[in-house]
Amino acid sequence: MTDVVDSDELLRRIQRARACAAQEEHRWRNRRDGLRAGDAEGAREAAARALAYEAVGNVLDEIVSPGKHTDPG
Repeated sequence: MTDVVDSDELLRRIQRARACAAQEEHRWRNRRDGLRAGDAEGAREAAARALAYEAVGNVLDEIVSPGKHTDPG
């Protein structure tokens, strides 16, 4: 990875990553909801993956907009 990128390109890449994380989080939450009744272990794994993508999205949000993301806890 020797390419030098300017700040605009870096921001575009971060925004694409945020969109991807949001899409994956949504996909895993839907999968979790579909598996709850029939596959408890699969639903737990899907929920964990959804939380991981949510965390990635939160970190990327904080990079783009520092201080705007508040901790729910």
